[in-house]
Amino acid sequence: MTHWHPILAAVEGPTGTWRMIDPHGHEYGRVEIRRVSPEDRVVYKAVHGDEIIGWATTLRLACFNVHMAFLASLRPGGAPAADWGELTGNGRRPG
Repeated sequence: MTHWHPILAAVEGPTGTWRMIDPHGHEYGRVEIRRVSPEDRVVYKAVHGDEIIGWATTLRLACFNVHMAFLASLRPGGAPAADWGELTGNGRRPG
């Protein structure tokens, strides 16, 4: 691998579970392997915090999805405190 990938943040254990660990050693999510019918297909459950965020067909994709949810949780939510009048049209004056 030439680039870092979120799968490198995955620590296996207990069996069939990968815990996603941040640089400070805190768990921010996990991936669990599951077999589903028909044909005992293997899928991976992606969990961020206590919320199931989806299912993936590969461990790599599941780790990526959990990591992206973690990154999204770090940014501030909501609209900016001021819209500078752009949303109301007050910022644009006829010329």
